[in-house]
Amino acid sequence: MIAGVFLVVAALYATVGHGGASGYLAVMALAGFDPAAMKPTALVLNVVVSLIGTVVFVRAGHFAWRLFWPFALVAAPFAYWGGGWHLSADVFRGLVAAALVFAAGRLFLPATLRSEVRPPPVWAIVVAGAAIGFVSGLIGVGGGIFLTPLILFCRWAEPKPAAAVSAPFILVNSLAGLLGAAESLDQLPASWPWLAVAATAGGLLGSRWGSRVARPAQLRPALALVLLVAAVKLVVA
Repeated sequence: MIAGVFLVVAALYATVGHGGASGYLAVMALAGFDPAAMKPTALVLNVVVSLIGTVVFVRAGHFAWRLFWPFALVAAPFAYWGGGWHLSADVFRGLVAAALVFAAGRLFLPATLRSEVRPPPVWAIVVAGAAIGFVSGLIGVGGGIFLTPLILFCRWAEPKPAAAVSAPFILVNSLAGLLGAAESLDQLPASWPWLAVAATAGGLLGSRWGSRVARPAQLRPALALVLLVAAVKLVVA
């Protein structure tokens, strides 16, 4: 049943170029997973889904190399650094809950405001890349829930190019976070291969839909509600 939920989560997130880590963390929180297993599991599944999203969105012609590489270059070492930090279960749950609330809040907001697209300034790339990279490695996400809203809000790209940039950014960050927390791979649950298969199927479906058709706007509030419920469960657990 959990694998089926992961498939749906991966499909929903993949439509906008995300790996789904915040969704996996939400499901694992609701299912009562060991906190020590949550971070490596979310990162491994993130790598799988974001790799699929990268290939699909690049092949669809939406990728913007000039927007991707500066953020990735700055964020990757900070994701590696954050991945190596060891937090207590209570602190980890609190940080993950905060990330879930942020992701939920973004889902409740309108998609974007219309204005002219402009390139990001260097200072914004450095500050945002470093912060997103560190937090991503620390809690076990790829950073898409932070980068995509920032790109759209600042009008640095249109929605589909933003998704195409987010997918490889998440891939690089997730790999860096895993390298920084390599010893945590011993905490992966025995069922992780089945979860990876489910996430792969969802990633294929969602990324193809998101790169070629429309965004699932009707599902945004429902997904946001799940994230909020999971955040509450983490805090009161």
